[in-house]
Amino acid sequence: MKETINVVFVGLGGRGRGLLNMVLDTMPDVNVVGVCDLYEDRTENAKQDVIAKRGNTPVATLDYHELLKMEEVDAVITPSAWDAHIPICIDAMNAGKYVATEVGGAYSVDQCWELVKTYERTGVPCMMLENCCYGREELTVLNMIKKGLFGEIIHCEGGYEHDLRDEVALGHVNRHYRLDNYMNRNGELYPTHELGPIAKYLNINRGNRMISLTAMSSKARGLNAWINDNRGADFENANFAFAQGDIVITCIKCAHGETIVLKHDTTLPRAYSRGNLVHGTKGIWSEDKYGCMFDGSCAGTASWAHTFTDMNTFFPEHEHPLWKDYTAVGGHGGIDYLVMRGFVEAVKAGTQTPIDVYDTASWMVISCLSEDSIAMGSMPVAIPDFTNGKWIKREPYVRSKYCLEEVCEDLF
Repeated sequence: MKETINVVFVGLGGRGRGLLNMVLDTMPDVNVVGVCDLYEDRTENAKQDVIAKRGNTPVATLDYHELLKMEEVDAVITPSAWDAHIPICIDAMNAGKYVATEVGGAYSVDQCWELVKTYERTGVPCMMLENCCYGREELTVLNMIKKGLFGEIIHCEGGYEHDLRDEVALGHVNRHYRLDNYMNRNGELYPTHELGPIAKYLNINRGNRMISLTAMSSKARGLNAWINDNRGADFENANFAFAQGDIVITCIKCAHGETIVLKHDTTLPRAYSRGNLVHGTKGIWSEDKYGCMFDGSCAGTASWAHTFTDMNTFFPEHEHPLWKDYTAVGGHGGIDYLVMRGFVEAVKAGTQTPIDVYDTASWMVISCLSEDSIAMGSMPVAIPDFTNGKWIKREPYVRSKYCLEEVCEDLF
């Protein structure tokens, strides 16, 4: 077990800078020894952050391959643009460095296979930093599922329901990659915030797997309306025919009969939600209702009068031990810290990460497969088995406080 580890950051836009400073502020056992971005100002600003907060001067470069040559580096963290995630992960594994990638979808099935095959050849772990897997509600529901409160899980839903009209429309101004994607692609471009927790609820890649999907997209009008209303008819892309539909619905079938519905909704006015829902033979959880309802809990009332019990009722008994007595630090209410901590602890111990390469590939591939389905008139598309059959009987997972296969209460 290493007492400290040396990491490098590749990709230092808003997300990357936020993660970097969280590590600098909250993780004294993590040394940042290198920073990289395609833009010189971002690289220099990150370098100055490290100097100011830690006193060491990291290697600063516009070419991440320079960082991979550094023998002292234990791990690479890449909050880069979506299209760079998998290539950087592959190069890091080939260099013998643990690697953690920010979330986002893949551009092709082939690159997901290459990611998996690189791991299987090198044995170097690769983890997606899916912070929503560590949300307070999500982990509490995971604990309740493992206790059997919902019975057999039949159906799950989730969404990336987030008004991003200004971020997308001003992408070229702010050097943000989403705009080019929305101009050219149409699919479930950001599936993992909702799919990550669901995959763990349904034991995907460990006793279960996703086998097929079909996707459907609405027309695209939201960005044009926002640009015309807020920037005027002469602003960039005011009349551009965006490829990305305002609403994309993806339906997934699992090997054991469960169904999953994902919703991508980012270019119309709305309040933020991840739209989480878990429905089993004994009960249901709804994030938007902020509660659960269990069989028998509404005894004596007509079915139309059944109501949800407030989620706060369940925290005292069922809250995941990771959240008990936890004072949230880091972004997004603390979940950024928890997912990063799960990665750091695995690197320090030299063990497999709580979200592994098979999870990473199978969650990311939903993007390009949904594009294919939409392009073919919502035809069903097969989802590859990146485990090559090992999902039926996998090697044992690593038990830890950050484990997502089991709630390891004895470790707290």
